[in-house]
Amino acid sequence: MPLGRFLEISVGAADVAESLAFYEALGFVQAQVGEAWPHAYAVVTDGRLSIGLHRQELEAPLPTWVAPSLREHLGALAALGIEVEEARVDDLALHQALLRDPDGQLLRLVEARTFSPPDLAPGHATKLGYFEELALPTADPAAASAFWERLGFVAFDAVTEPFGKVVAASRDLNVGLYRPDLRAPTMVFSAVDMPQRIAALRDRGLRFARRLPREFATLQAAMLEAPEGTQLLLLPDLEAS
Repeated sequence: MPLGRFLEISVGAADVAESLAFYEALGFVQAQVGEAWPHAYAVVTDGRLSIGLHRQELEAPLPTWVAPSLREHLGALAALGIEVEEARVDDLALHQALLRDPDGQLLRLVEARTFSPPDLAPGHATKLGYFEELALPTADPAAASAFWERLGFVAFDAVTEPFGKVVAASRDLNVGLYRPDLRAPTMVFSAVDMPQRIAALRDRGLRFARRLPREFATLQAAMLEAPEGTQLLLLPDLEAS
């Protein structure tokens, strides 16, 4: 795959310890990190999704892939007509490269893993349910789909109900190209009993967005907000209902 293997969704966290405690309280498990980054860094995972908490300013959430032999990957991207916005392949820091999708979403490639996954019990789950996808707002689903397909994803047919989107799938990350008015890239979770989960999270005093795009407001959904500002969209499992 031209991007490599999915590593994490990176977010900028001014207070890494606060964000770490938030995700751990939801059932995420902390991973052992290396010393690849010069700033404070932590990772939490549910076994499917890994979230990198970086104490630095980022255009976040920033999906990040591991691409060993990064120079070769950059050549493969160029052959696909994918423009690399920035590349750092010197000997002073972790090799990395940045590129953007047609809607301006930043993507990052790094040459080596930056954490070791923890051993999780079979069936481990968080209080948020199943991680479905990273939702990205798009003005042109056709152009966005074509971009992700060039990167090795499989774009399925667009759906209009219960809201408009296209899913671009890969072996380790699905990207949802959403037409609703999302404020920012959003991590999407689902569960059959999501209304009950949302009620329990509200009872704990967690912060939720006051308003949702109307397409979501009619679905018994909610938008949980992490301390660093990451949006976590909680949806009922519509296929099971």
